[in-house]
Amino acid sequence: MSAQRDSAVYTHGHHESVLRSHTWRTAENSAGYLLGALRPGMEILDVGCGPGTITADLAERVPGGHVTGLDRAPGILERARATAGERGLTNVRFAVGDVHALGFPDDSFDVVHAHQVLQHIGDPVRALREMRRVTRPGGLVAVRDADYAAMTWYPSSPGLDEWLDLYRRVARANGGEPDAGRRLKAWALTAGLTDVSATASAWTFSTAAERAWWSELWADRTVASSYAGRAVDGGFTTRAGLRAAADAWREWGAREDGWFSVLHGEILCRKEV
Repeated sequence: MSAQRDSAVYTHGHHESVLRSHTWRTAENSAGYLLGALRPGMEILDVGCGPGTITADLAERVPGGHVTGLDRAPGILERARATAGERGLTNVRFAVGDVHALGFPDDSFDVVHAHQVLQHIGDPVRALREMRRVTRPGGLVAVRDADYAAMTWYPSSPGLDEWLDLYRRVARANGGEPDAGRRLKAWALTAGLTDVSATASAWTFSTAAERAWWSELWADRTVASSYAGRAVDGGFTTRAGLRAAADAWREWGAREDGWFSVLHGEILCRKEV
């Protein structure tokens, strides 16, 4: 991989508008493809756990087991620990780490899970090799990522078209791959995983409350998160361009007939025994 891709940066950062989305995520709405495989007593690694809402849900589903939440950003782990503490969970811990070089022995976990991670990192194949390494024989590597080019909405909006084009250019300049969802199976096979089940699912926002929530968080993220600074400082747009994109989001959100769907690719990979 090039130096640029090896040094990928997290496009969004942890602005409040980003955490508004991350804390909404649950095992049900973001890891449904995995839930049927969970069993009491399992040891799970949740890579890129962020504020820990999915991590805590997974911990509740493996009584007698244990979940480790891992993230590169130490600050967000305080939020994750608070989430677990509020739920009274004692079978979860959090640690700082990098998916490219996991600090765990071989064959440590029954499930290694990552949600919305591989799109942001420099070397997803290397990451999957590491995830496979720390998975026990017969265990699962479980990954879900959005695919930005497959996002779709109604009614048509030239402003949202421009937002999507801009976002994809900024994310790639940061060393990531915003259209990760469609690539997960190929990356897994390249990483040496052989038993790969590939599926897809979507988030959909259509009610008045859903449209208001989704459009406002993206409008705010577009002008106020780390993404905004990277878009302007990288020469991809201007502050006025970002404000126009935020306006397009709010205009879409105000439409009674508005509908938005985020397609995700998913893979469940069983490690050979």
